[in-house]
Amino acid sequence: MPWSEEAAARAVDEIFERRVPPLQALIGDAEQVARACHAMATRFHAGGKLIVFGNGGPSTDAQHVAVEFVHPVIVGKRALPAISLTADVATVTGVATGQGLDEVFSHQVRHLADPEDIALGISTDGNCGNVLRGLVVARDRGLLTVGLAGGDGGHLAHAGLDHVLIADAFDPRVVKEAHVTMYHVLWELVHVFFEHPGALRQEASA
Repeated sequence: MPWSEEAAARAVDEIFERRVPPLQALIGDAEQVARACHAMATRFHAGGKLIVFGNGGPSTDAQHVAVEFVHPVIVGKRALPAISLTADVATVTGVATGQGLDEVFSHQVRHLADPEDIALGISTDGNCGNVLRGLVVARDRGLLTVGLAGGDGGHLAHAGLDHVLIADAFDPRVVKEAHVTMYHVLWELVHVFFEHPGALRQEASA
């Protein structure tokens, strides 16, 4: 039996309402987001690069983040160095075969990253073993570490990272949408800080 217009309207309202709390939580974490962006901008200013990684859907997010920084779609914004560790299929599958899936990002971090760099790991539930390993190795090497997670933050929330931004939802579709918003905010605020270079010079010399 076809749905009534009223039932369809209620379903649409429920779908949209599910997406409100994560975005409200992101607004509530504005100071934490700003601090993460300032730390990223400071690392870029000092010559660091961004290294991004994730599994499944977040692997495409990692590539999206990298291209946003390397080739900004906004005219006049500067390009910043960024690479996605999910983009090289030969390396990912080679490491997975030789060392196991949990090492595909940590191995690359060890051999591609410098201490002044930034590591950004994306995990829908915060419990992806290889994302966690990549961020822990990055942390131990002195990189700035930023995690994007969903749910309650999972293991990423307790890994001693510099910054963990959590999409307050357990529906992976909603988490995905919140993460897209998060990393676009990260990109934009990094550029805002670059428009105020005095703050970056002050931080770099502190």
